[in-house]
Amino acid sequence: MQSNLSLEFGPLVRAVFLERPNRFLAICQLECSSETVEAHVADPGRLKELLVPGAVVYLRSSDNPTRRTKWSVILVEAPGAVLVSLQSALVNQLTDMALRNKAVAELEDWELVNREYTVGKSRFDFLLRKSRGKQMLLEVKSCTLVQDGMAMFPDAVTTRGRRHLQELTHLQASGAYGGTVLFVVQRSDARAFKPAEHIDPQFAEALRQAHQGGIGVLVYDCKVDVHGIAWGQRLPVDL
Repeated sequence: MQSNLSLEFGPLVRAVFLERPNRFLAICQLECSSETVEAHVADPGRLKELLVPGAVVYLRSSDNPTRRTKWSVILVEAPGAVLVSLQSALVNQLTDMALRNKAVAELEDWELVNREYTVGKSRFDFLLRKSRGKQMLLEVKSCTLVQDGMAMFPDAVTTRGRRHLQELTHLQASGAYGGTVLFVVQRSDARAFKPAEHIDPQFAEALRQAHQGGIGVLVYDCKVDVHGIAWGQRLPVDL
């Protein structure tokens, strides 16, 4: 996957998911040797629709002697042979590249100023600025849950996510900053997006109130294969 808007995974090994003793650890069986190994799960989400026993996963090895596990779960194969990235931290790297390359049409008039920008007691993913000095806080969320073509967030109750929305709404109302929340869907089979009301109704309500208060809501998908992940296209939003 060669693109200035993509990230390479490096060599991956195919395996079968067996169980998840805790949210950061998966037990997998390597396809090449049938060896059972422990693998780190970077995505702290529930992932119960994806990490089911027997699911095909792709692992990456590490030579870091200080790591508890040699392996990391990079991809999982969802029904329909759809590959889903479980590297939640990648969305900020992809967003950084997309902003710098003006690949987010709705934000192309904004310049990237800072990452991990702190306002009060909260830290937001990006600070953007327009030429006349207007500033915007951009919060990015990784989305992996898709059902019947509908991407949804969150896949587990997120108090932190709701608080970020409320803080963005407050800052927008104060006139100090504009605000936008960007959901990056780490798979390519979604046709639209909506908040996962059945999982976290309070987050869904906070997202609607944020939007009514002037917060922008953007959703982009990704193209994913065994080689890497690339920035995709905008999806419609149903709040």
